[in-house]
Amino acid sequence: MPSISVRRLFDDNQYKLQLAWAAGNSGADNRIGVEADKPVLALVGHLNFIHPNQIQVVGLAESEYLNRLESGETGYQFGDLFDISMSLVIVANGLPVSPGLRDYCHKNDIPLLTSKLESPYLMDVLRIYLQRTLAASSVKHGVFLDVFEIGVLITGHSGLGKSELALELISRGHSLIADDAVELFRIGPETLEGRCSPMLRDFLEVRGLGILNIRHIFGETSIRPKKILQLIINLVEADDEYMKQLDRLSIRTETESILNVNVRSVTLPVAVGRNLAVLVEAAVRNYILQLRGKDSTREFLERHQTQLKENEQHNEDRPD
Repeated sequence: MPSISVRRLFDDNQYKLQLAWAAGNSGADNRIGVEADKPVLALVGHLNFIHPNQIQVVGLAESEYLNRLESGETGYQFGDLFDISMSLVIVANGLPVSPGLRDYCHKNDIPLLTSKLESPYLMDVLRIYLQRTLAASSVKHGVFLDVFEIGVLITGHSGLGKSELALELISRGHSLIADDAVELFRIGPETLEGRCSPMLRDFLEVRGLGILNIRHIFGETSIRPKKILQLIINLVEADDEYMKQLDRLSIRTETESILNVNVRSVTLPVAVGRNLAVLVEAAVRNYILQLRGKDSTREFLERHQTQLKENEQHNEDRPD
């Protein structure tokens, strides 16, 4: 189960969310995690005693209720009602911390943070942060590029020229995201985001040239920190026999499943004399057209069928 510590959440969001410690420092290593069958969005919410969130947020209404609880207006004892499981409590809106809540968090080693920001905004930011941080992940071998604003993962056996192809595409104005080990995160039900590990960022290894710093050679626009994966181009070694056996009019759509997300896939034969950079650009342009409902192969087949029907009709109408 993916999880992070409260300490890391605090460090990553301290300045953005104006967070400060109020109590429960000993619980800084409490874990915030999500089970495979539960959404990340359910981790954060306003104070809930029935279905406790791992991160309980106290806003205006919740703060007023806690004050009534402590004063005895509700008829409930604070400790009895508040005996719930949680990893972190955040008092938002710059509100004062309830003494009873402070004591409860201190005694039970539950981190208690405060924020001057309004609770709805704070929860939105934390949900996006947790969705990215706790996303299921996988590592794929290949080169991940931004080609015409489309995230393209180029895969294939070692020695087929993936890095050289990437270098040519970068020289043509496209951008590098990751080389060799591409980290893929499932940030939505049908969305994969590709990133590069900090160690490998900016670098591309090319046989014969060694490791190149793409940012220094081609400039800032040649690098992207992350991109949604939309297309996989798999390079395969091909000889004359392989090329002859290809079905040139196939309209079958190939997909590859990664983290239970289906991604469009194209197989590109590598043979002598083929300009792979141009072919990759054409494959991406064709993918964009398909997203808009235009399929070149299907259009050709339909035109061919129409021509055949017209020829048949012409032959029937022609006098003997």
